[in-house]
Amino acid sequence: MVRPVADSRLGLDMRPAWRRIPRAVWVLGGVSLFMDMSSELVHAILPVYLTGVLGLSVLAVGLIEGIAEATASMLKVVSGFVSDRVARRKPLALLGYGLAALTKPVFPLAESAIGVVTARFVDRIGKGIRGAPRDAIVADVTPVALRDAAYGLRQGLDTVGAFLGPLLAMVFLWLWAGDMRAVLWVAVVPAMIAVALLAFGVDEPAATVIEPASARPSRPDWTSLWAGVRELPASFRHLLVLAALFALARLSEAFLVLRAQQDGLALVWIPLVLIVMSVIYSLVSYPAGAYAPRLGRRTLLAASLLVLAAAQAPLAWLPGSAGLWLGVVLYGLHMGLSQGGLSAAVAEQAPPELRATAFGLFHFVTGLFQLVGAALAGWLWTRYGSAVAFSFGALWSLLALAALMMDPQFRRPPPT
Repeated sequence: MVRPVADSRLGLDMRPAWRRIPRAVWVLGGVSLFMDMSSELVHAILPVYLTGVLGLSVLAVGLIEGIAEATASMLKVVSGFVSDRVARRKPLALLGYGLAALTKPVFPLAESAIGVVTARFVDRIGKGIRGAPRDAIVADVTPVALRDAAYGLRQGLDTVGAFLGPLLAMVFLWLWAGDMRAVLWVAVVPAMIAVALLAFGVDEPAATVIEPASARPSRPDWTSLWAGVRELPASFRHLLVLAALFALARLSEAFLVLRAQQDGLALVWIPLVLIVMSVIYSLVSYPAGAYAPRLGRRTLLAASLLVLAAAQAPLAWLPGSAGLWLGVVLYGLHMGLSQGGLSAAVAEQAPPELRATAFGLFHFVTGLFQLVGAALAGWLWTRYGSAVAFSFGALWSLLALAALMMDPQFRRPPPT
């Protein structure tokens, strides 16, 4: 028997969630996939390129990365605020992706560290500009009941790019006998595809036109930005506290790479750590979002924190490859269970006219506390060893779980 796709008497669409997700979300997922493929290909070899070819120290590379990521986090708040003030999403998203694409040819063309570092900062500026308006588009075009699935789908496609990029880097390094400049040119192609998809495949969502442009100030000011942040509801501020605890608990993926290096994994195979984690992440993201209305968002987020604590336990106390790969797989499972639900919660708690501002603030807080958590874990690793650093992450996971269970907004199921 053929199952009906709709019940005209009830007005219900019985198609599976993935078929009901708007086309714009699929296209944005493709944009994220190709841009992440490009960026992660560069990131997979850039530290070696900076130190081995251009002569920078490891400390300098670390400082560059930290400042660049902090810049991106701060810009997400500003970009989200501007998107809400001008009631437009796509131009800012296109500007962000366009800046990132323009930097890709600079990496292989640069003859000095200054050129590469400049390109890296512009790339992160692009990331800071595009994140909040892109996530707001997903909420603007998606029915409330499908938002968990929509964010899970976009994040899943993004993560496909995150493992295809390092995989391409490994393949072309092997084919071209370690010629890093040549391999960096490969990153240009998916970046340009991403910009073309956004430019021609996504329309400005009508939901962002909150009021006529003439009724809005022509130039946003910092006082208005603060006023916009203050207008966000108390439930959203509670969500930010929870997001900060998630970020503190989830140590940076760099610590997984350091654990692999500590175990003596050969340099050529170390990218497999991020590839395996990203594969699990991408496979879990959409199903987790699709089943969120049935299982409950709190259930999925609580499961993700338990999985995170379970991931950090073998990384801390089970030596050798068994502890490493078990931890890596569970890390990917945690990411897939948590990221779509948190994004959907932001969209649910923020008023439509402040949605991009809310996403910008959410990303800023997450990035800030990831930096704090990474700095603290790095100090613990250096002072007391990797077991203490990962144990610290497991403890924060359990504290975040306790905070989640006490938060009243997660006691009810997502809207249907």
